[in-house]
Amino acid sequence: MRGKQKGIEMSRFWNRRTRALDPYVPGEQPRERRFIKLNTNENPYPPSPRALAAIREAAGDALRLYPDPLCTALREAVAETYRVKPEQVFAGNGSDEVLAFAFAAFFPSAQDGTIKDGTIKDSPIPDGARPILFPDITYSFYPVYAGLWDIPARTIPLTKDFSINAEDYLYPSGGVIFPNPNAPTGRALPLRDILSVAGYQGNAGRVVIVDEAYGAFGGESAVPHIRDYPNLLTVHTLSKAASLAGLRVGFAIGQEELIQGLCRIRDSFNSYTLDRLALAAAAAAVSDTAYYNEINQRVIATRERVAGRLRERGFEVIPSTANFIFIRHPRLSGAEIFAALREQGILVRRFDKPRIRDYLRVSIGTDEEMDEFLAIITEQQ
Repeated sequence: MRGKQKGIEMSRFWNRRTRALDPYVPGEQPRERRFIKLNTNENPYPPSPRALAAIREAAGDALRLYPDPLCTALREAVAETYRVKPEQVFAGNGSDEVLAFAFAAFFPSAQDGTIKDGTIKDSPIPDGARPILFPDITYSFYPVYAGLWDIPARTIPLTKDFSINAEDYLYPSGGVIFPNPNAPTGRALPLRDILSVAGYQGNAGRVVIVDEAYGAFGGESAVPHIRDYPNLLTVHTLSKAASLAGLRVGFAIGQEELIQGLCRIRDSFNSYTLDRLALAAAAAAVSDTAYYNEINQRVIATRERVAGRLRERGFEVIPSTANFIFIRHPRLSGAEIFAALREQGILVRRFDKPRIRDYLRVSIGTDEEMDEFLAIITEQQ
């Protein structure tokens, strides 16, 4: 039989896995009209000049050769910056790929236990098939990966103020994953709570993945604690803090046994996940901490200024340590404000889901862009 999924007719050539998937939908990338893009959490400032110079230098005759499958120079740069060993670093084609590999490497699929249909009930679950845990409001790629790899998953509701309650994750599971700070809310979980979850899950032999995509904008990194928590894996991206969303580079930091697990998945999929240009630019960017500390402090300052202005005008603004804010108007719907902003040439992100459909996620742009955003959004009151 042939059905439809989100208005697209399903093909008879698709297998069961393809039919069952509910793919991730990225933020709008306009191709015709000129917009102020505050919808995809890109850094408003240019990449490090050292990264751009590295691309120009790498763009030569060597492109005829395969890149280094071990990503050695990049891993060494990450290791030096984060004060870990190169053997504790894994590099991939954006943090999304790294996360996908991590799901495949560490989280048990339904086939690992007695569950056959991928569903989880409240009754006791065999250890091999316990569901992984992640928040009900979080990065929407997590349920996609769980579906892709047939991994049973259970979502844990955020608290009323959109915080992660660490005690909810002190529960037998197949593993835990969440961003810190969380997305799309921007709230951060204290490091002590992360370590509490890692300790509990580690005692049961389960991996805890902390997605630190937005950590450079005020979050507290768990990287210094990987030695004491061998089940703790942190995942990072150069798309946000390093202004390299167009290059697609991510990496993970953890104990060697976790990194080797990621390598086994990668080398069963594609040994050359990063090209020569990306490797060169990423290594240079990771090493240029002074440049990025300066521009990201500017992002933080703009975030706080804009959040304050919005609160003065009556908006609810969730406290954020990311390069975006999560806001709601007390009277107007999220759909109304989203449409009005788009009509005026400003893109933000809205998720049409329970609890958050009236909220908007607004990436932090330059001061000039945010001033224009403030002028338009306050007109809607």
